[in-house]
Order: sequence, then C-alpha cells, then structure tokens
Amino acid sequence: GSKMRFESPIRIGEKMRKVITIADIAMKEGKSGKMCFVTTTEEVFGEDGRLTTSEERTQVYREPADPNAPPPPPRPAPADAVWSRTVHPSSVLLFRYSALTMNSHRIHYDKDYVRDVEGYPGLLVHGPLTMTLMLDLFRRENPDATMKTLDLRAVSPVYDTMDFSVHGAPGEDGACKLWAMTGEGALAMSADITFEA
Repeated sequence: GSKMRFESPIRIGEKMRKVITIADIAMKEGKSGKMCFVTTTEEVFGEDGRLTTSEERTQVYREPADPNAPPPPPRPAPADAVWSRTVHPSSVLLFRYSALTMNSHRIHYDKDYVRDVEGYPGLLVHGPLTMTLMLDLFRRENPDATMKTLDLRAVSPVYDTMDFSVHGAPGEDGACKLWAMTGEGALAMSADITFEA
C-alpha cells in the first residue's frame, strides 16, 4: 500500500531532492508462509527546501508460493461507479510503460518467461500503470481539481489475458473513491483521494 501527500506544487525546471528512509522492517507469518513487510518514507523537496510530496510505502516480500495451493478468494469490487473506463492491456502498452519507467522486469513483457518460469497466466500489468489509469480517469472527470492525498492499496494482480477496468465515484467534502477491477470482476486496486476543486 501507499499513502501520498501533495504539499506544494513542483515548478517546471526546478531541481528537486528526494530523501528515502527505511521506516520499519517487520517479519510476519501468514497463511501463505513467511512475509517481510518493509515500510519506507519518501520525501521530495524543492530548491528552496520546501516539502512538495511525501509518501509512506509498504512492500511485502514473500516466500515462493506453493504451486499446489488454491488461490485466495477474490474480493468483489464496488458496484457504485459513476465513472468507468475499459483498458486493453496489450503487450505493446506494457512494454512501453516498462521502457518509460525503466522497469526491466521480464514479468511485464516476456510471455514465455512469465508463464514458464514465474508460473503466471499472462503478463502482469504494472501496479503504477493501474494507478496512473485510475488517476487519469479522476482527472478527466474533475479537470479543475487539485489532489491533496492519495491512499492506495493493491489487492490482486491484473494480467494481459483480458481487459480490465478502472472506476470512480465522488464522495463528500472533496473526497473520491477509485478502484480497478479485473476482467473477472474482482477488486485489483483501490484508492481514496482528497482534493480541492
């Protein structure tokens, strides 16, 4: 999961400084085995020292999964969408996003590798790409909004084997809920944002 705060604008051409700190490392035992939770904080500062953005991110590292274990039951996605968009995750889209973000992990572009070595049914859609598509949906529907916070949680993977969708619904007092749904209707990612109009 990730919690982001947008404190002040970044000026075009401004030199920035990013500070990453390991805030916590915790070992836990779950149904799927041992897990290591690593929490980092990332702060981005402008030339004048002002904080522009901050993020607290928790990443989970697991033991290799038992190939014979049944997959966890999918979480249903919300059904109250006001905005929606269908996405076709083509191999070209995934390759281009990998190149754009300098992500060379083969799970995003090598079908033989991801299927035969990693054991996935298809190429994995990047979590940040899914988040970007969710935020783009919000921006299209709220072009004058300034985002203040983003609380994000990845729930289940999205593969290139079928289209997926991104959705949103406005809340009260400058809040909004966004989510991504797999082709089977399971929740893939959820986000709560606050914004100023």
